[in-house]
Amino acid sequence: MDDYKPFHGDGRNMGPLRGLWGELSAEFFGTFVLIALGDGVVAMAVAALPGSGRSSAPNIIWQGVGGWTLITFGWAFAVMVGVYVSGGISGGHINPAVTLALAVRRRFPWNKVLPYWVAQVAGAFFGAGLVYWVYNSAIQAANVALKLTPKQGNALATYSIFATFPASYFHGTVGGPFVDEAVGTALLLIGVFAVSDARNLNPGSNLAPLIVGFIVFAVGTSFGANTGYAINPARDFGPRLFAFLFGGFGKVALPGTYNMPGFHFTNYFWIPIVGPLVGGIIGAALYDFFIGDVLHAIKRGTGETDEIATPAGRGEPNIQPGQ
Repeated sequence: MDDYKPFHGDGRNMGPLRGLWGELSAEFFGTFVLIALGDGVVAMAVAALPGSGRSSAPNIIWQGVGGWTLITFGWAFAVMVGVYVSGGISGGHINPAVTLALAVRRRFPWNKVLPYWVAQVAGAFFGAGLVYWVYNSAIQAANVALKLTPKQGNALATYSIFATFPASYFHGTVGGPFVDEAVGTALLLIGVFAVSDARNLNPGSNLAPLIVGFIVFAVGTSFGANTGYAINPARDFGPRLFAFLFGGFGKVALPGTYNMPGFHFTNYFWIPIVGPLVGGIIGAALYDFFIGDVLHAIKRGTGETDEIATPAGRGEPNIQPGQ
């Protein structure tokens, strides 16, 4: 006897869950978990650790490289958990750049791209809401300790809990941040395609989500400081929208404008959206050009079937979304 008792009931009520609605449910919840854990670790570093007395002072939010290491590890494991949660149903994209790259290079159905994006952004929005709810007292205490007033547009430190911004040395230009986001996402997709390619060294024991998490860690430690390594349009825009609508961060969140002596940027919000989408396609194309075509040629030369690469969250290569 099946011990599982479904919330949606049995019979006809289960039908929609076997198709697109089930996949969207997985993408929503997987991205929700991603942001809850990812934004949560930033809230720890920026607000909770200093404010709780577990740092050297309430107005010190970074302890050398330790704070950045905490964040990069936290985001790595956030990605891992998000992919594990959703991967068996939707493939665990939890990132519009991944969805787009799979549509361009892996025959992911184009009619599912926009619904996946909506589910991912919605999941990120509500994940940010959970972090704001849990850490609201810590955020307010940090604003007081750092003498920040979100409505005045100067609360960049606490805003960074939710979304990204460019480093001051870019002096408000868009070229450097755009390239950084594109390069970081390209490297992410190269790794994702390698891990999920059944023709390559495909990880066994369902370890692909863990490996993807470490790929995110690698990108964050190597390319993170320039822009905060969004490398995921939903990861940035969903929390950014929440910070604008309910966090009181105003123009710093949307349209992404900050103007203080020696540090400014304007209308930045589109960079962590377009940059990763472009970079994801480039990364997928680079993997296939240098690696995928070689594997294809080897398989054809030996007469073996060239298996289609599978999303990183899937344990069984023969299962496709919707089946």
